[in-house]
Amino acid sequence: MNPIANELLQQIQTLNPIQQAWLSGYCWAKSEQAGIAPNAVASATSVASTDAQVAQIVQATPKNITVLSGSQTGNTRKVANTLVERLQAAGLPVKHINIGDYKTKQLADEEIVILLTSTQGEGEPPEEAVSLHKFLYGKKAPKLDKLQFAVLGLGDSSYEYFCGAAVAFDSKLAELGGTRLLDRTDCDLDYQASADAWIEKIVPVLVAQNQATGTVTTTATTSAVTASSSSIYTKENPFPATLLTRQKITGRGSDKDVRHVEFDISGSGLHYQAGDALGVWASNDEALVDEILDALKLDKDEKIVSNGATLREALINDLEITQNTPQFVKGYSEFAELPETAVQNPQVFASSHPIVHIVKHYPATLTALQFVELLRPLTPRLYSIASSQAEVGEEVHLTVGVVRYQDGDTERQGCASHYLAERAEEDGEVRIFVEHNNNFRLPENHDTPIIMIGAGTGIAPFRAFVQQRAADEATGKNWLIFGNPHFSEDFLYQTEWQTFAKDGYLHKYSFAWSRDQDEKIYVQDKIRENATDIWAWLKDGAHIYVCGDANKMAKDVEKALLDVIAEQGKFTLEEADEYLDELRQDKRYQRDVY
Repeated sequence: MNPIANELLQQIQTLNPIQQAWLSGYCWAKSEQAGIAPNAVASATSVASTDAQVAQIVQATPKNITVLSGSQTGNTRKVANTLVERLQAAGLPVKHINIGDYKTKQLADEEIVILLTSTQGEGEPPEEAVSLHKFLYGKKAPKLDKLQFAVLGLGDSSYEYFCGAAVAFDSKLAELGGTRLLDRTDCDLDYQASADAWIEKIVPVLVAQNQATGTVTTTATTSAVTASSSSIYTKENPFPATLLTRQKITGRGSDKDVRHVEFDISGSGLHYQAGDALGVWASNDEALVDEILDALKLDKDEKIVSNGATLREALINDLEITQNTPQFVKGYSEFAELPETAVQNPQVFASSHPIVHIVKHYPATLTALQFVELLRPLTPRLYSIASSQAEVGEEVHLTVGVVRYQDGDTERQGCASHYLAERAEEDGEVRIFVEHNNNFRLPENHDTPIIMIGAGTGIAPFRAFVQQRAADEATGKNWLIFGNPHFSEDFLYQTEWQTFAKDGYLHKYSFAWSRDQDEKIYVQDKIRENATDIWAWLKDGAHIYVCGDANKMAKDVEKALLDVIAEQGKFTLEEADEYLDELRQDKRYQRDVY
């Protein structure tokens, strides 16, 4: 044996099992940073420890650690998986549960809970964490005097209620008597560095908690958290899919521009289920990049990143320039004289003034590096998949609403939607990956009826649902409640729905064309109009699915459902809310909202 290795082994053998477990976890993290296989390092520390040695120290009852993750896009779950791996490497008793699968009444018996959550809408929890949030803020919330906890939030600082769900969980757990192990950390879209730093802090804290009881275990368990596709292609390593077609599926007279987009994923190994999302890595419009560079009078060829990319290349491929943030407004105000309203309320100013507008109307003198430091990294956009792989095979389909808005006399476009609709070349490559959504799934029993409620592009996953039901020859009834402005211009996939109805896979349909009459009619009106049938389907075991805008449509739909349940079930609104939450916990009420 190498003399240095021999000496290292001798030193390791002098450590007690707890110290060895901690060292193993520490080396695991450092080996990942250095690109060394973690198992190789872990084995060097574990050889000195035997089951007999560990048995001598395992005398006190271990402090079990429950890691709860609530994720809308999968990022939170990935961070939680990393944390669990680190805790397992340190020999700590840990279990990882998606919040949607967690039985809320268990909380009163927990010793240590590490909660990681994203935020959606106006500071609200992700869909799978709604029941826990309601429980904690309801009348049945328990005292948590014995609980120790820590909270990590993932969010988007361009929104007013940044990491609002994490803030709410953290404050309520403390209010109910829980003790913080670590102050809450909030991560922005470029979350990785902040999340890694938080993990580096929380792992030693948790090791110390078990040191206090003299506890180390040789094994740790983690509950089933569905793995991603077996494909080698991921968010970090996207697949270069061929763009097969993009067809406009709204009429000429429509105020909306919605495209049906198809990709060829042959040879990728990518697999998806109805209800999953597709991540798209888009590039920024080169014309927009040049407009910004001209306004700032910056050298487009200046090298500003370590990989040798020029400023212009970085703005096209790596940096976010279509979504403004309060942080950009604050930072830019140090170089330019912005209106007083911008300084007083950067959130409102950012939401109404794109970055290109600010740099053109409020000129500043700053370097390329100073400008780049004000921007966030470009992130992929997620779209609900509009196809079933059982139907389309080695393809994946999307329903994309092209984002356009006015900036004075200039029309601006969204980054990814404009990229897919116009800038990406047909037969060219688009970088994609599958983002699994296990909280938006068809019932396993093919006899179960389903009610699908959506507006606009929210119809996408329901096309996938019915394709899948047809492929499975499912006997359960399918009911579509869909809304858009005009029947003649905005009936997305009209002929397909007619075929589904003819073939016996669309048993009931209710359409809300909001602008086809003087009085506006929305999907929530159709829910109330069909109250008797909604209740009958629910009593027959139906699952309800909602897809669309989180801030308006989804809230209005939920209110309508509560009204129907209260009316038909002879409940109070409070009882109706409990009934609907029971449906949510039983996976019979699922939402894909954004």
